[in-house]
Amino acid sequence: MPHLKVSPFDTAAIDNILPNNTLITFRAQALRGDDEIVAVRHGGEEFLLQIKPDSKAVLLKYDKVTRPLKVNLLKEALAKVAEVLKLKVLTSNIALSNSKPPLASEYFKKIEDFETIEYPKEKISVEVGFGSGRHLLYQAQKNPDTLFIGLEIHTPSAQQVLRQIELQGIENIWVVNYDARLFLEMLPSNRCEQIFVHFPVPWDKKPHRRVISASFLGESMRVLRKGGRLELRTDSDKYFWYALETFFAVPKTEVEIRKNEALEVTSKYEARWRKQEKDIYDVYVTAGENSKPRTVRIDFNFTTVKYSSGLEEHIPEKALVFKDYFIHFERVYKVGDAALLLKCAFGSFDRPEHKYILIEKTGSRYFASMPVKTTVNEAAHRKILELLSEKENNVQCD
Repeated sequence: MPHLKVSPFDTAAIDNILPNNTLITFRAQALRGDDEIVAVRHGGEEFLLQIKPDSKAVLLKYDKVTRPLKVNLLKEALAKVAEVLKLKVLTSNIALSNSKPPLASEYFKKIEDFETIEYPKEKISVEVGFGSGRHLLYQAQKNPDTLFIGLEIHTPSAQQVLRQIELQGIENIWVVNYDARLFLEMLPSNRCEQIFVHFPVPWDKKPHRRVISASFLGESMRVLRKGGRLELRTDSDKYFWYALETFFAVPKTEVEIRKNEALEVTSKYEARWRKQEKDIYDVYVTAGENSKPRTVRIDFNFTTVKYSSGLEEHIPEKALVFKDYFIHFERVYKVGDAALLLKCAFGSFDRPEHKYILIEKTGSRYFASMPVKTTVNEAAHRKILELLSEKENNVQCD
């Protein structure tokens, strides 16, 4: 990714240009370590750049948490920062490129998009963990009146399917590079026709990581219309029996089971398993009724948190683990004498949020974007709010 190596310089010089500069908005110094961060505003976006010094050169690079999707925007910002600070560039890789970012496509959607997204078709189906995408592409071509949302956390697989979408001229697929267990919360109730979960990772040694769970089933039944189906297909005996136990734990469930049924399209792995005469199970769970509309009232504001001198000494260093989520303040940066920048991870154990929190005397906010509006993120945020408010009160009482 874009970076510069420059001759060592006095970073305190950044503070001298801040009052009259529209590019750099603040400088933050790590409380433990010698690395620093500068916040920039460029091209209508806010993001951070990291400064990592050593005796011979200083590395100026992107920050992974806040980096913009447009790589050229990042390259321009690095060049402008070097120019404004009059840095001597030793090496760089910020030549502007005409190529698209790895997932740049009108068919690629971020989970944040679904907070206000408009669906182009009345019918929606979802495939969880589409892998090579063979089944997803086949279904989309066969059902042009349906929008297929494919979920895949493996980025190379997502990229491969995006290429196939463009090569084959398919217009009714959206690809989402995110965890399905959290994504379903973003969908409206009673909108889905089908949810496909084909050959999920069994996770026999880590069952908590399985896609199928009581909460996933509950969200699936909410987003499916009456008569819509959740379809599990697996070659794992253990996963099959685990899924049945999960499905039948619900007070009222309509379940259909089939064994070794041939589909119209199969993956190369399934073809291999069939040659080995390995059993394949299909479990269908049908939504028996329409669900109530989901109303989202999630507030990620920090109404009670403001900076007080000494607050940085009260930030927990170790990760805090709760029943359904965790919180870890990974790094604490001081911004001048009257603000803090906290780098933190929180939320789901398997797909956590990574965010910065800017705490100033006038108020606090996530920098530079809000977390995804899921219930687990909301629970973690409430606890963060509680912890920081508690620490602030402790500082004022000291």
